[in-house]
Amino acid sequence: MGRRSSCAHHGHRQTTLRATWPPGPSWFACSPGCRQGQSASPYLVRERPSVTEYHVIDEASEFAEALELLKSGTGPVAVDVERASGFRYSQRAYLIQVYRRGAGVFLFDPPAIGDFSGLQETIGDVPWLLHAASQDLPSLHEEGLYPSAIFDTELASRLLGYDRVGLGAVIERTLGITLAKAHSADDWSTRPLPQSWLEYAALDVLHLVDAYEIVNAELEEQGKTEIARQEFEAVRLKEPKPPREDPWRRLSGLHSVRGRRNLAVARSLWQAREDFARAQDVAPGRLVPDRSLVAAIMADPSSKQELSALKSFNGRASRSQLDRWWAAIEAGRAAEDLPMDRVPSDALPPPRAWADRNPAADLRYKTARPAIEAAAEALHMPTENLLTPEFLRRVSWDHPGDDAESVGNALRALGAREWQIEETSQIIADAFVESLQTPVETPETAS
Repeated sequence: MGRRSSCAHHGHRQTTLRATWPPGPSWFACSPGCRQGQSASPYLVRERPSVTEYHVIDEASEFAEALELLKSGTGPVAVDVERASGFRYSQRAYLIQVYRRGAGVFLFDPPAIGDFSGLQETIGDVPWLLHAASQDLPSLHEEGLYPSAIFDTELASRLLGYDRVGLGAVIERTLGITLAKAHSADDWSTRPLPQSWLEYAALDVLHLVDAYEIVNAELEEQGKTEIARQEFEAVRLKEPKPPREDPWRRLSGLHSVRGRRNLAVARSLWQAREDFARAQDVAPGRLVPDRSLVAAIMADPSSKQELSALKSFNGRASRSQLDRWWAAIEAGRAAEDLPMDRVPSDALPPPRAWADRNPAADLRYKTARPAIEAAAEALHMPTENLLTPEFLRRVSWDHPGDDAESVGNALRALGAREWQIEETSQIIADAFVESLQTPVETPETAS
C-alpha cells in the first residue's frame, strides 16, 4: 500500500512528513508551572521523533490494507475531518485523517472510498481523540462512523483553563511544536489535493496522541477526570438539532424587510436559492449572497429587466439564473399563505429587559451570575463550561424553587451534566434566597 508514485486523485501515495521543531536535539513538555520557572516534573520527555510517513487512501485495495495496519496499532486513534464549508452545500467530510501508534497516519478520501463500514468495525470500539469533536462528529456520522468513547482535547483544554484552545495552541503548549496556520479554510473538495494540504492534514492528527497524554495528566492533577468524562459523553451522544421551522428567517439583513408580502418574496427567493444550491452542491452564498437577495426585495423591481439592471443584485449566479430568481419573486408576490411579521417564540427576553418585565427574576439572575462566575474562577475554567449561560438565565426566570434539589432538577431537565448540577445547584439556590432580601424596585419605588 502507498508505494506507487502517482495517483489520479492526489498524485502520490506515500509521503514523508516533517514537523517544525524548536531548536535543540530534544524537547520536553511540562505543566504550566514548569514553564513559568516553578519546580515541576515534566509529563513527557521524548527525543526528537523521526520523519513520519502518511498514506493517502482512495482505492478499495488500499483501504483494506489500511484497516489491517490500524488493527495492528496500539492505543487510541486520533481522528480529524476536513470539509468544504463555505464552498459546498453539504457539510460532508472530504478528508478523514486517522493516526494510531504502530500503524501510521492515514488520509482517507470519502468521495472515493464511499463505504466506511470497514473502518467503523476496525476502530469503533477504540477510544477516539478529537479536537473540537462537536464540529467533526456530524460529518463522521454521515459516513457511518460512530465512536464508542471520545477524548476531546479542545474541550479538555477549556476545562483546564487554557487561555488558547485551538489545536495549534494546544500542540504548542503541550509539545512545544509549532504547526503552520494554513489551509483550514480551504476548499477540501478540491481534487487533486495539493501535497502541502495533505501534509497539513496529516500533522493535525500526528501529534494528537502525545498532546492527549499531557492534557489527560493535567486533568488528573486537577481532579477533573470525571468532569471531562461527562462532558465528552455529552458531546458524543448529543442529538442533532431539529430543522428550523422557518430557516429562511435567518437570511442576513431580513430585519430591514417590512411587510408580509415582502417577507413572502424573501421566503420564495431563499427557497429558490436553497434548491439550486443543493442541486449544484454549492454553498448558497457563493451563488447569490444574502445581501443581494435583500437588495432585490427592497428594490421591488417591476420586471426581469429591472432586476437584471440592479447593480446591488450580484453574485456568480445572479445573471445566469435570472429566470429562476424572477420566477421566485413572482411566486412570492402571488403567494396566498403570507408569513407572519414575527414568529411566536419561547425564547427569554434579553437580560437587559428583565428589570422592567420581571424584576424578581432580574434580581435572582444578578445575584446568581457573579456567584457562578466566582465558582468558575475557583475551578480554573470558563464560566460557560461550568454552566451553560442559557441554563442560568432559564432557572432565574422560571424560578423552580429556592432549594438546591429544585434548582438541580430544573438544570437536569435543561440538559446540565451531573457534575454541573453538583457544583452549581446549591450556589444558585443560595443566590435566590439572597435575592429575596433585596427589595424589588418598581416604577413606584424608583420614583
